[in-house]
Amino acid sequence: MKNQQTVDVRSFYDEVPFDGDITESIKQTLKQQGETLLTLSEHFNKAQYKLALSLMLQCKGHVIICGMGKSGHVGRKMSATLASTGTPSFFVHPAEAFHGDLGMITCDDVVILISNSGETDEILKLIPSLKNFGNRIIAITGGLQSTLAKNADAVLEIKMQSESCPNNLAPTTSTTLTMAIGDALASALISKRRFMPNDFARFHPGGSLGRRLLTRLKDVMSERLTRVVPDAALKEVIVDMTQDQHGIALVMNDDVLLGVITDGDLRRAMTLDDFDLNTFKAKDIMTHSPITASQHSMLNDAEELMREHQIKQLLVLNDINYPVGIIDFYD
Repeated sequence: MKNQQTVDVRSFYDEVPFDGDITESIKQTLKQQGETLLTLSEHFNKAQYKLALSLMLQCKGHVIICGMGKSGHVGRKMSATLASTGTPSFFVHPAEAFHGDLGMITCDDVVILISNSGETDEILKLIPSLKNFGNRIIAITGGLQSTLAKNADAVLEIKMQSESCPNNLAPTTSTTLTMAIGDALASALISKRRFMPNDFARFHPGGSLGRRLLTRLKDVMSERLTRVVPDAALKEVIVDMTQDQHGIALVMNDDVLLGVITDGDLRRAMTLDDFDLNTFKAKDIMTHSPITASQHSMLNDAEELMREHQIKQLLVLNDINYPVGIIDFYD
């Protein structure tokens, strides 16, 4: 095995040849991009945005995004955000589109073309075909007099003075603005479509939100339950509860749930003046009519119920109101 050398990060930092305070450069970049976003928020063309949103809302097909280079990367993110929030969308690479992928586009689609200059060759080559197909075109560009802008149905301006790149060359501020424009469109469509958390969850079943909103209690509940009879000695109940991973006992008479005993019930019982561990029974300290939920309830609803009643465990009942499981808040 080769000897591993430990890198001294502090020593490496001291040797990096930075002129002046490098954090000032970072600060200026963030400040410049932030100020540019604020400027756009105060001076965007409302009529053009309304037109773009109208085209997207009336679209019977997909909202297709095209962009080259960094604009393409932003376009992919824009398309993913739209698709996950109720607007069917996908990204088409403009160069690939010109070599066969135009077959992915139908006359019912709206196409968003992204080009800061408005003169990107691969983007402009698509326009004649899109016009021939009958597609409506939304341009996101910094060139209001560009070829792209002149051929678009709606033009959303990338409004800025310069890139935050020291050489004013690398797409930096322009890509930030483009991404913000995409997010603004998606947010407006979410509001207009009344796209709710349940709708969002349907497109994100693997995420935590999707899991809470789409998962039923019967799919995640623990089926290990501790059951005791009403006349069970409290000493025995405590032993059973200690062995139970949830620390809760169900007090039952045959198949009828009478109540539950939790750690809180035990602590409250011990404060009673007449408390006697040797004589008290399960029925003496149980909580009558505990909070329960149906096994068909959604996990998200169960969480809200537990928060509302400030409980850590929730009993799950089947269709005949028999306890079949338990949901633990910390699970």
